[in-house]
Amino acid sequence: MLRITELKLPLHHADEELTAAIRNRLRITPRDLVRFSIARRAHDARIKSDIQLVYSIDVTLRNEAPVLARFKKDRHVQPTPNTSYKFVAQAPADYKGPRPVVIGTGPCGLFAGLILAQMGYKPIIVDRGKVVRERTKDTWGLWRKSVLNPESNVQFGEGGAGTFSDGKLYSRIKDPRHLDRKVLIEFVKAGAPPEILTEAHPHIGTFRLVTMVESMRATIEALGGEYRFETRVDGIDVATSEDGTRKVRGLHLHTGDYLEAEQVVLAVGHSARDTFAMLHAEGVYLEAKPFSLGVRIEHPQSWIDDARFGPNAGNPILGAADYALSHHAKNGRTAYSFCMCPGGTVVAATSEEGRVATNGMSQYSRNERNANSGLVVGIDPARDYPGDPLAGIALQRHWESRAFVAGGSTYAAPAQLLGDFLAGRASTRLASVVPSYKPGVYMTDLAECLPEFAVTAMREALVQFGREIPGYDHPDAVLTGVETRTSSPVRITRGDDFQSLNTAGLFPAGEGAGYAGGILSAAVDGIKVAEAVARAMAA
Repeated sequence: MLRITELKLPLHHADEELTAAIRNRLRITPRDLVRFSIARRAHDARIKSDIQLVYSIDVTLRNEAPVLARFKKDRHVQPTPNTSYKFVAQAPADYKGPRPVVIGTGPCGLFAGLILAQMGYKPIIVDRGKVVRERTKDTWGLWRKSVLNPESNVQFGEGGAGTFSDGKLYSRIKDPRHLDRKVLIEFVKAGAPPEILTEAHPHIGTFRLVTMVESMRATIEALGGEYRFETRVDGIDVATSEDGTRKVRGLHLHTGDYLEAEQVVLAVGHSARDTFAMLHAEGVYLEAKPFSLGVRIEHPQSWIDDARFGPNAGNPILGAADYALSHHAKNGRTAYSFCMCPGGTVVAATSEEGRVATNGMSQYSRNERNANSGLVVGIDPARDYPGDPLAGIALQRHWESRAFVAGGSTYAAPAQLLGDFLAGRASTRLASVVPSYKPGVYMTDLAECLPEFAVTAMREALVQFGREIPGYDHPDAVLTGVETRTSSPVRITRGDDFQSLNTAGLFPAGEGAGYAGGILSAAVDGIKVAEAVARAMAA
C-alpha cells in the first residue's frame, strides 16, 4: 500500500472526482487501482471563495513497485507508514507480582492504566474525584447553583479536565511511533465517532467523552485493573538508602489507609495544587514552569464563520470555523488564542473556594451560539515568579481570588465589553453579544484582576487580531475572566527512564507533570510512561 498526501480537490467535488484525481496523480489506468481509503482529510480556506479539501489517501495497486519507483523522489507519494501499536512487554498470564499504581484518571492516567492493563499488569487507579456521572452532577451544581465541591468539579474526577472541554484530538507533538493512532483507535472502540480517524482536526465533545470514559473503565476492570474513586493521596512513603538514593515504597491515602507501591504514575493534572505542595514537602524534585493567563473571549459563531469561510460559511463539511492567533507585543510579551472552542460555552473551572477560573467547552455538534477562546499572555518563572517552585501556583491563586471579588464574590465571573477594555473603562452593561458563562457574569473592569503587562499586551493584540479576522475586535465582543489554568505551573522533572530525577519508582506524567498539553498529547504521554513502568517492572 502507498500513501498520497496533499491531494487537493474543490470543496464541492463529486465522489468520482476523487477516484479520478488518484489515477491522474499516479498516472495509472482504472484497472491498476484496486482500492483506496481516506487516511486524513483537511481543508485549505486561505481563499474563501475557493476552499479546497486536502486529502491523504492510502492506495492499493495491482503492481505497486513501478509506481513507487516512478515517484521515488516525490515526498507526497510514499509507502504507507505502519501505524500499528506493539506492546513493549507482557506480564505472565498468572501474574501476581507488584501492581503499579496510577494516580489520576484524566487522559494521561486513563491511557497509562489501559496500556498497563492490556500488558497484564492489573493496575490500581486512584482518583480524588468521583465517577464521571456523579462528577458531572457536581460540576453542574457549580454552574447552575453556585455550589462548589472542591473534590468533584471541572478539574477533579473521572476523565480529568479534558472531559469538560472541546474534546480536541490533535496536537503538535512529534510522534514517530504513531502513538496518537493507538489513542484514536481506543477512543473509537469506546464509542467515539469513526471519523476521528480521518479528520485532520478531530474532536469529540463533552457528552460523548463521558460515555467513552465509562467504556474504557469497564475495559480496564475486565483486564484486572482496579479503580478507587474519592481517594486522595496525601503523602508518599520514600525509603532512603545510606548513599542517599530514594525509592517509593507506598502511598498514604486521605482515608488513613496505606497502599504499598513500587511503581507510581503521577498523572494528577495541572490543578492538583495540594499534591504539588505535598510532593515538594516530601523532597520530590520539581521546578517552576512557564504558563499563561488571561481571559475568555466570545463572539457569535456566525461572525467567525463568515470571516473564515466567506460564502462557504455554514457548509456541513467545514463545520464551525476555528482560529489560532498570536501576537508579540511591544512590551516583550506574547498574547495568543488558546483552546479555541467553536460553537461552545465558557465554563466555571475553579477547584478552590473563593476563586474564579474559566475554561471553554463544546459539544460534538459545536452548534451553540458563540465561539470562545482563551486570550492569554505567556509568563515565565525567571521574570514573573522567581525563587520558589510553587510560586506560579501562588500567582494563579492571587488573580483567581481577585476575579472572585471582582465578580461579586458569588462565583459569577468578571466580564467586560471588548470596546470598554480597549478604552480602559469599566463596563456597566452588555451589548449584542450574550455571554455563555454560568453561573453568570458581573460587568466590571478586567484590569482589576489581571497583571498590567497582560492587559497591555492583550489590548495591542486585539487590534492586530481584528486585522487578521474582520470583526474580531468588535466592541460588543465579551471578555470573561480569568483564564489561569492553561497548563501546569510546575514540572515534576523526570529523566530518560521517565522516573523522577531523585525518587525512583515515581513516574511523573502528562499535563500536571509538565509533559503534555491537551487530551491527545496527555494520552500519548500516558502510553509512554506505562511502557517505562513495564520495562522497570520487567527489569
